[in-house]
Amino acid sequence: QVQLVESGGGLVQAGGSLRLSCAASGRIFSIYAMGWYRQAPGKQRELVAAATNGGNTRSADSVKGRFTIARDNAKNTVYLQMNSLKPEDTAVYYCVAGVTGWGPNYWGQGTQVTVSS
Repeated sequence: QVQLVESGGGLVQAGGSLRLSCAASGRIFSIYAMGWYRQAPGKQRELVAAATNGGNTRSADSVKGRFTIARDNAKNTVYLQMNSLKPEDTAVYYCVAGVTGWGPNYWGQGTQVTVSS
């Protein structure tokens, strides 16, 4: 099993920035990819960004140029730097880990991000 603990959510004004962090524990040697999904009220969960151990990344078109994902493999941690935030970025953000390719196979509890206009 892999456990994921997120931190860094909160309330920010439009145009502001937040950084989310997620630390993995447990069977961390099995992790291939880590990243973030989000779910806004009334919408399906969607991929925000993810990165493999080797540095390959993927991200949603809606966040390209604004959000940056980074992994610190030594700390088993993934970060999501979110800049130029928009009200439509408001959602619960979930840290994920993939052990079978990109996965996701494991989910964190989620952290709320609210962007006010």
